[in-house]
Amino acid sequence: MTEAIVVKAPQDSGVPASARDFSVKDRVVVISGAGQGIGRELARQFAAAGAIPIVADLNAESAARVEKEITDRGGRAKAMQVDIADADSVQAMIDGIVAEYGRIDVLINNAAIFASLDKRKFDQIPLEEWDQVMRVNINGPFLCARAVAPVMRKAGWGRIINIASDAVTKGVMNYMHYVTSKSAMIGFTNAMARELGADGINVNCIRPGAVSTEVDRAVNPTQDLRSNQIAQQCIKRTMLPTDLVGIMLFLSSPASAFITGQTIACDGGYTHSS
Repeated sequence: MTEAIVVKAPQDSGVPASARDFSVKDRVVVISGAGQGIGRELARQFAAAGAIPIVADLNAESAARVEKEITDRGGRAKAMQVDIADADSVQAMIDGIVAEYGRIDVLINNAAIFASLDKRKFDQIPLEEWDQVMRVNINGPFLCARAVAPVMRKAGWGRIINIASDAVTKGVMNYMHYVTSKSAMIGFTNAMARELGADGINVNCIRPGAVSTEVDRAVNPTQDLRSNQIAQQCIKRTMLPTDLVGIMLFLSSPASAFITGQTIACDGGYTHSS
């Protein structure tokens, strides 16, 4: 009879499990698209929890504002300009972080094109716009993960968190390029978890509902649309960026050590109750 191979769980010497399992203190957390919206709130909350968020954004001014918001409150943060659709830009960011901090513990692939999109029938989407969405929403997470993986492999520990959307399960009309790109994040997560599990790197995906942020949209949802969505949720209120913080902190911590390759809905029960 073949004996099972037992691999002991890694232990952090000197720190009791009860004190460290849920902590992200001193973790270096790269958050793409953190200059506004969901990414901004995640950066603020990770800093409040003792982590060092890297506020990565194409808009350098927005990133710097978020860094200042955090440091003014006594937290630590680092603003970095990056074009996640450009391999050289991404690699330069990762190299800069490692040079300054010596590590990268968590990558949150948050940046995506959505708010600026107009509603269009799929056969009316300009090819250039389709390609741009795919470059940012799919190529971007791929390039960020590819660049950070060697750093995490060397450390033998890491967390990569991708963000999909409940639009994937609903097949939301007139945003086919966005829905397609977010669908890709689920398969992307599944495959990457298989490839990186043996390296101590966990890869998971969050599927949020419609989050209300300060970001202006090209097409703002009507009050009727918002009310209809809330009516289909189990939790009858608008979803806010803060609603994502708990699951993100958990998946970034040692407490989630045996969770990988998962897509977790965080939408107030919208997809569950429909």
